[in-house]
Amino acid sequence: MSTEKTSPSRSGGDGTTGRPGRRTPLIVAAVAIVAALGITAAVGLGGEDKKDTTSSGVVQLEGGTEQGKAATVLDRPYTKPDLVLTDTKGETYDLRERTKGKPTLIYFGYTHCPDVCPLTMSNLAVAKKQLPKADQEKLQVVFVTTDPERDTAASLAKWLPAAGDPSFVGLTGEFSKIQAGARSMGIGIDPPKKEKDGSVVSMHGAQVVAFSPTTDQGYVLYGEDTTVDEYAKDLPKIIKGENP
Repeated sequence: MSTEKTSPSRSGGDGTTGRPGRRTPLIVAAVAIVAALGITAAVGLGGEDKKDTTSSGVVQLEGGTEQGKAATVLDRPYTKPDLVLTDTKGETYDLRERTKGKPTLIYFGYTHCPDVCPLTMSNLAVAKKQLPKADQEKLQVVFVTTDPERDTAASLAKWLPAAGDPSFVGLTGEFSKIQAGARSMGIGIDPPKKEKDGSVVSMHGAQVVAFSPTTDQGYVLYGEDTTVDEYAKDLPKIIKGENP
């Protein structure tokens, strides 16, 4: 879970001007760790999977991230969110229908983010450019805003090409719909909160979820520290519908 505090007077819509302080209290870091474990638990329950319960009550399952790998391959995949939102052209965008049968990376973030969101988009853009042209055309990268009040279709259309790539899809809409869609993928987001000093505190999960073109299910999860090289190494397999 990424906790970020942005001030309208210090951070522009392109996420590059100014650098407001990033607040990550220990309690938030602890919640992030528990949330990550909860994601694995949520998708791995059932069947004959072996599991044990720690004293904290968090269910831990076998599997997950292998040492030295950026990707977490989920024991049970996520279903692609049933989201119908508005794209950067101001047109209706049915996420499931428009990305059906295509390798798809989905990320929830916002344009006023001072660091993690633009860095993630940049890393994906650079990694994508290392793919053969045909594979670049297949890959779908979808950025869903967690701050729809400020992130209009027009602002997303301006921000995404600068932060990432012109081909990236930007979506906005009702916050309740977006929050429910993120929750279905184990990603928590809170409504942006305005403080007395005029700053805005935003809390959102920073995971990238990769969906297979063969099943339209989300089998692979990446954290906010994933590098360009790690994405570049994994993308060719994801495009083929294989796990890294």
